[in-house]
Amino acid sequence: MSATESKGQPLPFAVAGVSMRDLLAAGEAAALISTPPRAPDPELAEPTEPVRHHREAA
Repeated sequence: MSATESKGQPLPFAVAGVSMRDLLAAGEAAALISTPPRAPDPELAEPTEPVRHHREAA
């Protein structure tokens, strides 16, 4: 038998002193840090060749 089973008391579900707001904020921060940056949209990406604009003769 383990030590927790012999006491007959359930373990607490939350750590004292940590609010749910802090836990949610920490989870959101971890998700932002661990998510890689998004690839740029193809239509907004800069072209590989320079675009040449020709002016028409007046």
